[in-house]
Amino acid sequence: MDENDNAPEITILSLSSPVPEDAPVGTVVAVLNVKDPDSGENGQVSCELSGEAPLSIVASAGGSYKVVTASALDREQAAEHRVTVVARDRGRPALRSSAELVLEVSDVNDNAPVFEEAAYSAYVAENNAAGALVLRVQARDADAGANGRVSYWLAGGSAGAAGAAPPVSVEARSGALYAQRSFDYERCREFAVAVRAQDGGAPARSSTATVRVFVLDRNDNAPRVLWPAAAAGEAAGAAASPFEVVPRSAEAGYLVAKVVAVDADAGRNAWLSYELVQASEPALFRVGLHSGEVRTARAVSERDAAKQRLVAVVKDHGQPALSATATLHVVLAESLQEALPELSERAAGAEAPAAELHFYLVLALALLSALFLLSVALAVLARLRRAGPPAVLRCLGAQRFSVAGAAFPADFCEGTLPYSYNLCVAAPARALPEAAWPPPPVPVLSAEELLSGDSCQKPSPNSGAETGEPPADPDAPQVCKASRSRYSH
Repeated sequence: MDENDNAPEITILSLSSPVPEDAPVGTVVAVLNVKDPDSGENGQVSCELSGEAPLSIVASAGGSYKVVTASALDREQAAEHRVTVVARDRGRPALRSSAELVLEVSDVNDNAPVFEEAAYSAYVAENNAAGALVLRVQARDADAGANGRVSYWLAGGSAGAAGAAPPVSVEARSGALYAQRSFDYERCREFAVAVRAQDGGAPARSSTATVRVFVLDRNDNAPRVLWPAAAAGEAAGAAASPFEVVPRSAEAGYLVAKVVAVDADAGRNAWLSYELVQASEPALFRVGLHSGEVRTARAVSERDAAKQRLVAVVKDHGQPALSATATLHVVLAESLQEALPELSERAAGAEAPAAELHFYLVLALALLSALFLLSVALAVLARLRRAGPPAVLRCLGAQRFSVAGAAFPADFCEGTLPYSYNLCVAAPARALPEAAWPPPPVPVLSAEELLSGDSCQKPSPNSGAETGEPPADPDAPQVCKASRSRYSH
């Protein structure tokens, strides 16, 4: 009779590890063979799995068993499963044996990146530097490897941002958002951008988060005076108004005018206060601290000047505070007709500087024209002086000369007068044929020959006959010699 002296034997024929996490239910992950050498009930074996795992064991023919998936696997919940296969026989007492199976689960890109927050809020002060860090977003992907590697970029446009270019950029690896330009609270107070996070799986999975950026105000705008309106030519931040007429019968508290100003900033930076800093009669007027109303502080008296000038300062409450000034002119008169002379005087006074400026401009142009003409005249005189006397006169020497002809009798005064005269000498004539033309050139004599010659006398027609020379042609060119002498009268 057989005794139950042999425990079942477990043999692992195959093990599929790792198993993809998207494996369907019923996927075979291991094949086992279990046998017991005993006979009868001592050799009858049953198998079961011990441990919590989404697996089950199924018996097949010939003592074989299959380990299959009983439910969907999820690597993100359990990357591996450890189970124990227990085999028992039916002997008395029953014997058992066991074998451990380790099943790894491989990753599948079945998870999209998840942001830490579905919506982010960031606060940036205006006038920031371009490239300043705005916010850092972060998304996590439960997958492994490339399936869990997350990159970031902007999805679509930006809502509420001024301009076509996105106001921020995002770094792909870190998820940091940087300002692309300086923000201006007065132009754009808030905007929203969508940031997309995508993993590196195939196919890739992504998710989107909204980032809303709020621009914080800074006190970068001075108050702007709406009334009195700024006059043409006034400096920025200043305002001037026409006259306001206040009757001399006005009592204390009479409303003269109201200074109206606005500030483009927000919060405390836009809170305005008014102060009267200059007045012809400081005790006559006051201005409301927050209303800007200019009122009489006391009753108007006959001793008060007819024309009053008030300067009010408008300040905001920013740090540092910015301000603007408003100038108000007041005429103390019972009616507009009575105030017209004062208005005419002010208009004439305003036109006087313009007329004076016109006069100075005309005077300056006249002086410039005179200087130009004088410069031209001096330049012409200098050029003539460098040119020297004419060429005809230069042949007679550098000394100035005068010619006294017979037709102009001299009228000398008593005394000694130096003078110069011309001595003309006829060049020796040559016998030329009558048809010879042009005549031969005049011989050129040196200065010594001219100065050492005889008196300048034009030969008579008969002088040639006496000397045996042909008479000189009266039309022949004359050669002049210069001589100098002194005459005493």
